Amino acid sequence: MDRRPFLALAAATASLFLVACSGSPDSRPSPPPFPTTEVRFLHASPDAPPVDIVVAGSPLFQNLDYRQGTPFATVPVGSTEVAVRARTPGNPVTVIGPTNVNLAAGRQYTVIASGAVAGLAPLVLDRANTAVAPGAVRVQVVHAAPAAPAVAVYVTAPDANLAASAPLGTFSFRQSLGPVEVTAGTYQIRVTPAGSASPVLFDSGPVPLAAGADLLVTAVQNTGRGAAPIALAVTTAAGANSVILDRATRAGIRVVHASPDTPAVRVVANDNTAAPLVASLAFPQATPYVEVPARAYNLKVSPVANPGVIAIEANATLAAGIDYTVYAFGRLASIGATVTVDDRRPFATQARVRVLHGSPTAGPVDVYVTAPGASIATLQPTIPNFAFRADSGFVSLAAGAYDVTVTPAGSKTPAIGPARIQVANRGVYTIVARDAPGGGAPLGVILLDDF
Repeated sequence: MDRRPFLALAAATASLFLVACSGSPDSRPSPPPFPTTEVRFLHASPDAPPVDIVVAGSPLFQNLDYRQGTPFATVPVGSTEVAVRARTPGNPVTVIGPTNVNLAAGRQYTVIASGAVAGLAPLVLDRANTAVAPGAVRVQVVHAAPAAPAVAVYVTAPDANLAASAPLGTFSFRQSLGPVEVTAGTYQIRVTPAGSASPVLFDSGPVPLAAGADLLVTAVQNTGRGAAPIALAVTTAAGANSVILDRATRAGIRVVHASPDTPAVRVVANDNTAAPLVASLAFPQATPYVEVPARAYNLKVSPVANPGVIAIEANATLAAGIDYTVYAFGRLASIGATVTVDDRRPFATQARVRVLHGSPTAGPVDVYVTAPGASIATLQPTIPNFAFRADSGFVSLAAGAYDVTVTPAGSKTPAIGPARIQVANRGVYTIVARDAPGGGAPLGVILLDDF
């Protein structure tokens, strides 16, 4: 967090005050304290990329991702200019503001970037700056899920009968409930359509709330696994962030066969040979995502024709709401598993592209992503010295057509491509470099996700 604009403003004000005073230094009264207040920010736009928060023309918080909130920052009172800039390919784009927000002393303000990008707008909440009562928890609940209906929110003892319980309140998109203080303990948060105790649209299960906690609980659009329309983004006054998912949320997993000389394989989870996770998968194929309970797994990969031979054994703990991909990389003699975490949230402003190196023949490579038909002769690689089994992670590209060229590291001679790809805003794309069947050249690619 960069507080320099506010410190500079405070210093300038104090300097003007001293110049205006008359008399000797010993007779001058001390300047009054510079009046300040507190403000924090929350990213609740389901299809916006990470954003920077700009206050008084300078970045205050940077690279704030979806469902993340900031700690309270101390700022001067009065009219303050606030803008939100989305991190897009090339230059950042201002998606909110600049707008002036009037901040009063002794208050705490929360500015929420709410709504999909097409209707993005700030939601400003304020409250008195007071301490939480001993033994209590302060909770403020905000509806920031643009596709969710008006809902009733129940905060009850675990497994309490909703039909016999009163909701904390009913609210619609961009409305809030509280803040209220409740006795510290274990609660269950359930959300139903407004005016009815059923069906339950979201169920947190038991949630412990510790004494002294000061919580902003924001119902945000569920962009991951599960049928629940929302998740709860929880931000403390100190800026610690967590997410509460519906208790029924599972994990997602898929398998990619990228071992060029390995026959078709099956994948068994936790020795359940009667119901394999994958019955048969041949090179260079991939399965769709399969939902599984969130838990620890032992995964064994063996040839379909010889299930007693374990080609790969890997352990992985799969978390609720997260998608994973298990890649079988390498030749059969040295085959191994690479597991990635796949954040596939789409961005309305750009495409998201990921590259993995799965060719055991190629060695380290340079990857070029260029305009169609562009020569790479004088260009620096987009991903230099990319090693076997490496993962670029998702990077953003402006919508349009591109050529992807892969060369041996330090060379300008293509080993793959140039291959033409077309990407669109909201698209999520994964490219895996691979050998030919059996191994060696000609090298090729496996295209996943929105390809």
